[in-house]
Amino acid sequence: MTRAILFANGEMPHPQRLRRLIQPADILIAADGGARHAQALGFTPSLVIGDFDSLTPAETESLAQSGATLRRYPPAKDETDLELALQYAIQANYAPILVLCALGGRLDQTLAKLALLADPAAIRAQTSLQDGVTTAFFVQDQATLQGSPGDQVSLLPWGSPAHGIYTENLAYPLRGESLFPQRTRGISNEMLTHTAGIRLQSGLLLCIHQQNLTTSKETHP
Repeated sequence: MTRAILFANGEMPHPQRLRRLIQPADILIAADGGARHAQALGFTPSLVIGDFDSLTPAETESLAQSGATLRRYPPAKDETDLELALQYAIQANYAPILVLCALGGRLDQTLAKLALLADPAAIRAQTSLQDGVTTAFFVQDQATLQGSPGDQVSLLPWGSPAHGIYTENLAYPLRGESLFPQRTRGISNEMLTHTAGIRLQSGLLLCIHQQNLTTSKETHP
């Protein structure tokens, strides 16, 4: 399957770490002003989607001249630019889908971006938000984390309780237990080895994996 990289128009706190995530075979898609982030990393997206209110006419023309396809939508629309870009990637059967530059900034925008990942189609496409240090994605049945000892892992039940949760190689194990949206028990667990496992019987978990930069193999800037 072909992997897609989506550039959102959020913050980019770890540009060098993001650059190392991108492989030559990846399809690069930008949501409006996210094209600037792609260019800042030295890449031209193959497709730019949005209402183009975050790009100047000169920037838009430069992208077109560089070979990017521009898909323009009216400003008065129901979807955010990132939602449109994600819908395109899912319909094109790209997987996994990595959304970069989406975390941080406005709280409402961050929550909305996380909510996009809860769509069953996004889960099937293995969609995640990444900023080079933090990765966020949803677990519906099981997942394996690759990282380093000391990495933080938080498990947040989404919308309703999650039941029958089992974890492996986390400092505070869960053995068939439940997590509830109004409780904070799943926050700030810790990886004991380079691999950890999560599985659950019902519900939906938002998994937030934050690398420990003092122990990660990717400690260089």
